[in-house]
Amino acid sequence: MLAYQRWADRFSEFTGKLAQWVVIPTVIVGFVNVVLRYTGQNIGRRLTNNSIIELQLWLYASIFLIGFAYVLKHQINVRVDFWYVHQPVSRKAWIDFVGHWIALVPFCVIGIWASFPQAWQSIRVWEQSADADGLPQGPIKALLALSFLLLLIQAIAEQIKLYAVIRGRGHLVHYEEADEHTRIE
Repeated sequence: MLAYQRWADRFSEFTGKLAQWVVIPTVIVGFVNVVLRYTGQNIGRRLTNNSIIELQLWLYASIFLIGFAYVLKHQINVRVDFWYVHQPVSRKAWIDFVGHWIALVPFCVIGIWASFPQAWQSIRVWEQSADADGLPQGPIKALLALSFLLLLIQAIAEQIKLYAVIRGRGHLVHYEEADEHTRIE
């Protein structure tokens, strides 16, 4: 189980870095879109189309969808619980362990169950955007489905780490506990 946990952590690091790199083309496409739109308005011609607009939205969405597992691994998700932050590590591990089994893992499974068939159908028929000149919808739907899978992979790794902490074997895993300033929002 520890080998799986280490592999999942490395994989989430990779997807997190990938998400960070997607920011660059997102900004470039957004900049080009703005320049083309305003240049077109000044010369009286439409220089942009829905494909560029949708590509910008897809890239922006990709940053989040690819990065969810990274966020979970580093525990940089938003927490509003002022009580949780003052608990000992073992109690925090119990709270997270139970919470992940009750909410996170079922959320991922339901997300996979609901999104993979939709993505597959969209790719199979090569569903097009409802907007003229828009992009095919299959790739972004597949990315949504994939994001649930990536999140589930990391959720299982987190459960392994939390179980090790609960059992007093936290030294066997790299369990990152965020400081209290990042935990309270």
